[in-house]
Amino acid sequence: MTATISHPPTTEADDRLPSLSPRLSLAPIGSAPALLDGAWWPRSRDLEAELPSLTAVLEPLWGRITRVTVNPTQWPVVPHKVPVAGRVVHVGWFRDEQDPHELLLLSYHVGRWNLLVVPPQTAPDSAAWLMAAASDPRGTSSASRLMEEAARLRTLRDADRAVEAVWDSEGGHGSRDAAAPPRVPAMTGTVWQQPRGR
Repeated sequence: MTATISHPPTTEADDRLPSLSPRLSLAPIGSAPALLDGAWWPRSRDLEAELPSLTAVLEPLWGRITRVTVNPTQWPVVPHKVPVAGRVVHVGWFRDEQDPHELLLLSYHVGRWNLLVVPPQTAPDSAAWLMAAASDPRGTSSASRLMEEAARLRTLRDADRAVEAVWDSEGGHGSRDAAAPPRVPAMTGTVWQQPRGR
């Protein structure tokens, strides 16, 4: 399965349109169980608009999705039921029991999956890093831990850019060694992944 990393919608009208191709990254089939099975980068915080396209992609791989749970701290409205392809997916929520940055999907046939939910407003480079980290079959971090690490890396990157801007403004750009490795880990990742169930 491939994941699409694209820039967030630029107009308010784009925000209201349902996503036709969800931005999704999944761990490879057959990999050892990790805390997360991948990541989903919705275009909005509207579950009713976003879930149909997500389930349309996942159901051929994982079986019919019957229930979804979220933490309501990240979703302004949590509908009890979402119409999906002529049927209903039940939606529940857990405030204390579920990681705020995680979506839990349940299927009668295969089991359950935990996806990191990348916030819709996340910059594409940070989203790519998060999606790659969440779909790494060797991953041992929770969704919230990955969000904290992404924020830390973003802070380091921004600080590094500020130092470089000062350096460049003082005439230091010409003397900088072009072969020197970057001081901050890059926030990119490959997002070609296959699904797996538990």
